[in-house]
Amino acid sequence: MIDIKQILEDPELVAQNNVNRGKQIDIAVVTELHSKRLLNIEAVQVLRTRGNEIAAQIPKAGDDRDGLIAEGKEIKTKVKEAETTLSQVEADLATELHRYPNLLQEGVPVGPDESTNVVLRSFGEPPVFDFEPKDHLDLGEALDLIDMSRATEISGSRFLYLKGDAVLLEFALIQYAMSVAMAEGFIPVIPPHMVNTKAMGAMGYLEHGGEEEIYHLKNDDMVLIGTSEQSIGPMHMGEILDEKKLPLRYLGFSPCYRREAGTYGKDSRGILRVHQFDKVEMFSFVPPEDSEKEHELILSIQEKLMQGLNLPHQVMILSSGDTGSPSSKTYDINTWMPGQSSYRETSSTSNTTDFQTRRLNTRIRREGGNVMAHALNGTAFAIGRTLIAIMENYQQADGSIVVPEVLRGYLGKDRIEKRG
Repeated sequence: MIDIKQILEDPELVAQNNVNRGKQIDIAVVTELHSKRLLNIEAVQVLRTRGNEIAAQIPKAGDDRDGLIAEGKEIKTKVKEAETTLSQVEADLATELHRYPNLLQEGVPVGPDESTNVVLRSFGEPPVFDFEPKDHLDLGEALDLIDMSRATEISGSRFLYLKGDAVLLEFALIQYAMSVAMAEGFIPVIPPHMVNTKAMGAMGYLEHGGEEEIYHLKNDDMVLIGTSEQSIGPMHMGEILDEKKLPLRYLGFSPCYRREAGTYGKDSRGILRVHQFDKVEMFSFVPPEDSEKEHELILSIQEKLMQGLNLPHQVMILSSGDTGSPSSKTYDINTWMPGQSSYRETSSTSNTTDFQTRRLNTRIRREGGNVMAHALNGTAFAIGRTLIAIMENYQQADGSIVVPEVLRGYLGKDRIEKRG
């Protein structure tokens, strides 16, 4: 949630930020509700003060007693009415504030969509094959690593059975990610896969279109997480953090569940866009002045992981129209996928500043006044997409797949071949 002070103190900046993000929001609604809230707070205080005065003036007996008691009762009724009005105004104000996206940082390119994202740097070159390369699904089916047809019978489209060496490759990626991230102080976490709607809403994934992608267990008012970020962020909801213990860095591993609403027919082949996948996710809580430095650290870890796999990739900064509402700046790593002859997103990292922690009420204890913590997130590995990149880039003419050197010690082999 955006800080209302930013709207009141620099409305032109906030208005332009909304325009850059393609949001049509009338700032006057917030300013009017804020003024109305202040007037209602004053009205409640005046009535309470009068009520206290009357209570102190009521004598044990006398001609004025009945009149003062009657006035006291009338004041109590007016206080309740004024408090009800105030509560409604505050609710309306909160609802309106929840519509606002985070303020973008300087340097974020302005543009309407992903076409205006900017490539910052590249690593490696797409492989050149002297044979007709296959996509990951053909490779996976031939090597008995992926079974989507049986999963479709059991669970529906966009589900899969991952089998054999593909499972071992996933575990190798997890161990590799842990070894690199833990060296930077990230603590491994296996978080809950379900969170209540209060926690999900506080993370900013309900008011900004995210609800369309969420599996909602309505009988329990719970939702399945679409990334472990949504479960790790609320870990410190309502807490005041000890600044001496910061940064708090977590490395979450979890399944991720996404409805993929509105993407029927898009990327429907194979495991690029499925309803359930596994992911290793970094999440940090830091002081405000350290969040930009932490963002660059997370990005550097992502690049180290991808360079270790020796996969061709690009580092991109997302434009204003492609940056998610909670984020102030987002980097993506897009990796070459021969099966699509294009670079596709495999990692992302965002600095959400105090946008999520404000509603989570996660603060840092400081002399002179507590401050909001800043929160950041970043993919270590989206397992499915990383498997695609490895399978397609490391495929051989005989249909086998060479295992990236950095994973061989975890996997116990240097090549994936057809069993039996």
